[in-house]
Amino acid sequence: MNGETRNGSRFCVIVPAYQEEARVGAAVGGIRAYCRDVVVVDDGSADRTAAEADRAGAVVLKHAVNQGKGAAIATGMAYALEHGYEFVVAMDGDGQHAPEDIPAFVEAYARTGDPVILGNRMADPRGMPLVRRLTNRFMSWLLSRRMGRRVPDTQCGFRLYRCEGFPAVPDASRRFDYDSEILLLYAEAGARIGAVPVRVIYGDEKSKICPVKDTLRFIRMLRRHQRARRVRAGKGKA
Repeated sequence: MNGETRNGSRFCVIVPAYQEEARVGAAVGGIRAYCRDVVVVDDGSADRTAAEADRAGAVVLKHAVNQGKGAAIATGMAYALEHGYEFVVAMDGDGQHAPEDIPAFVEAYARTGDPVILGNRMADPRGMPLVRRLTNRFMSWLLSRRMGRRVPDTQCGFRLYRCEGFPAVPDASRRFDYDSEILLLYAEAGARIGAVPVRVIYGDEKSKICPVKDTLRFIRMLRRHQRARRVRAGKGKA
């Protein structure tokens, strides 16, 4: 794939990256076997993340300071909209997502047109550390209840977004809570949320997710979103 599907839809792959000089080059190289248009958003790294991504053939966008994964996705999406892409596939830059799964997202989008399609690791989570598996199941259960629909893996960052209608996420959700709040916004708008199975890849990389801190951030996000929803509902009745 050269950033274009069989029916002519253009897409790119967005890779948020922070301090990933050791892995981002290989990640970009693997992705470009399935999509030539790769956009790496270097989220304020102090190492050679940007240089390695550029050497591997990616378009590199840089944040002067670290702002969080959500901010990096927003920067990549703004680039995609400006350059006329129909949809994007978001992947991590640490090698945990398999580029071989990219075609599954593209095929699912061509078949369904769903505005957001999530990777689902939970059908076969072997290899996922136990604490992350339990945290993910809890968060997915809680978020599914709030959305009023079952979504098996709400925490997977490997996902597809259609550019048109992409929701604006509040600035307060700029880190890993971004992945959750954006799903709440899609559900609130009545949008379909699809899923495709993806494999789990864990090596010796150190996760940037802190189970306790990010779970608390997730709960605060739910409360904040609920308050904002009540405000929007009140304005709608006025």
